Amino acid sequence: MDSKPNFAEIEKRTTKWLQKYLEQSVCTGFVVGISGGLDSSVTSILCRRVSDDTLGLILPCGHTPEDAVPDAQALAEQFNIDYQTYDLTAAYNSLLLALGLSPETPTTIPLANIKARLRMVALYYEANQHNRLVVGTGNRTEIALGFFTKYGDGAVDLLPLGALLKREVKGLGAHLGLPEKILNKIPTPGLWPGQTDEGELGASYEQLDDLVAGKTPKGLTKAQITHFNERIINNEHKRTLPPICPQEPS
Repeated sequence: MDSKPNFAEIEKRTTKWLQKYLEQSVCTGFVVGISGGLDSSVTSILCRRVSDDTLGLILPCGHTPEDAVPDAQALAEQFNIDYQTYDLTAAYNSLLLALGLSPETPTTIPLANIKARLRMVALYYEANQHNRLVVGTGNRTEIALGFFTKYGDGAVDLLPLGALLKREVKGLGAHLGLPEKILNKIPTPGLWPGQTDEGELGASYEQLDDLVAGKTPKGLTKAQITHFNERIINNEHKRTLPPICPQEPS
């Protein structure tokens, strides 16, 4: 990507790609999970500019940042995106009980993945009901690092932001007219109290963007750079379909 991206051109290219894919799929529209954060806001706006039949799903599940739902609802209303809010907390708690756990069980990574996968179930339910495509919100940096749940928020039909670094998504968001609150919000999956993207990853997005773009990040040690490069390699399984055992005679 150019060091000075032309965000008007990126918007045009992305919406044209979405329109083409929608026509080829013979589906009627899109479903997007809206969290009140940057990536999902940009994704939902782009989808809405392509199709009136764009539905935003707001899916709180257990712990959710206090401003997530109202910010997502305000974003949808500002950009005329139809939306539904489904609280998945009861479903999550029921599943915990079925697993022999308590609803008060602290959220671990495996339990956080359950939340992401419950959201996937809701998104595909709405998509299947109305012949829509599920549009993912992941960006290039997150995808490279495997910072998503396999068969959770990684289970989607399209990834329109998948070639954009996090900072490029922010620039595109500013071009689209996102509210300053969303543009400057601290990124978080919102799966447990105090969780942030950068805190969990162990580096800033500025550093990680540079690393993914093939530049030497400022402020990271050689050991940290090695760690993140190994993480990219080790998470390849999250970016590809499951391997199939060949049955040809050896």
